[in-house]
Amino acid sequence: MNETMTRREFVRSSAAAGAALAALPLLPARAAETNRAVLALVGGAHSHTPGYVNLLKGRSDVTVKYVWDHQEARARQRAEDLQAPVTANLDTIWSDPEVVGVVICAETNRHAGLVTAAAKAKKHLFVEKPLGINGRESLAMARAVETAGLHFMTGYVMRTVPHYLFLKAQIEQGAFGRITRASAWTCHGGALGGWFDPKPNDPANSWRWMADPKVAGVGGFGDLGTHSLDILMWLLGDVVSVSADIRVITGRYGPACDEAGQGLLKFRNGVMGTLTAGWVDVANPVTLMLSGTEGHAVVVQDKLYFKNAKVKGADGKEPWPDLPKATPAPMHQFVDAILGQPLRPLVTPSDAAARVVVMDALYASNRRNRWVPVA
Repeated sequence: MNETMTRREFVRSSAAAGAALAALPLLPARAAETNRAVLALVGGAHSHTPGYVNLLKGRSDVTVKYVWDHQEARARQRAEDLQAPVTANLDTIWSDPEVVGVVICAETNRHAGLVTAAAKAKKHLFVEKPLGINGRESLAMARAVETAGLHFMTGYVMRTVPHYLFLKAQIEQGAFGRITRASAWTCHGGALGGWFDPKPNDPANSWRWMADPKVAGVGGFGDLGTHSLDILMWLLGDVVSVSADIRVITGRYGPACDEAGQGLLKFRNGVMGTLTAGWVDVANPVTLMLSGTEGHAVVVQDKLYFKNAKVKGADGKEPWPDLPKATPAPMHQFVDAILGQPLRPLVTPSDAAARVVVMDALYASNRRNRWVPVA
């Protein structure tokens, strides 16, 4: 893909590829035939890697054949956890026809090379968020994956939560009337608690790189804010312009690593949105608010309060009890898709890239101290 292509150009050019992808059979078919997914872990740097390892170990229909990481100690630790051999040569993974998919949990600045190589090798991809270190790289990766006709997933776990599944259905049914405002919050006390401090005695599980924007692409606002941004865009659609105030608070990780921020979002459909995220909060009781001309919803302390005059019992005073079941974790959805089970709507590569493009614009707005259009 031309590196100067904007997101709008990418969406137009990928429409035909998306239609072709829908008609493709599962690739490769042998996984569905054998009812076993043979995978490789490509990079184990992200803090969510141990959780993903446990999910994979808990499935009797998954074999992790290889583990690769550019850091030897980390590769050995992940391999021990998975009871799988280490390979120092990525070509071993790309060229092995038995390996049907890869789980990429490397540092974000390594994603572009790894994702492009995996797509070329026709391996299905689970790529930990964010997809890329910037919007340009992310759009190029999305195009590569979609052109190759591969299954893709990333760690936007909030899409599996009953509250948000319920709200998406209500929005689609028009229960909110015209939605006017939306706000989302994802915060924790990671910087306050030193979660990203170096771990000299446990280098395999040191997350210090995540507080280095040159490696991670973002600091605390982007790291956590991508989850809330995904939910807002999943519910409300494209963002056309943004404004943001992103700050260093404690300075624990130096002057270049932001720890908190707030963004204003103008959605294409006219909704006004706010996005709050960071690593310096001792509590995060409210996670989402939607307000429309006919309905209102807020998630407080993991409970949904829903008000709608047309829905019996929806007075907004008590937690709403009638919620759908949670869908499986993203990693499970990824493996299930490879094995040919009935498809759930996976996060698309275009979705993942779009979130990075908007986050890029939020950081650009902070630097320029003005509203920035989303390319």
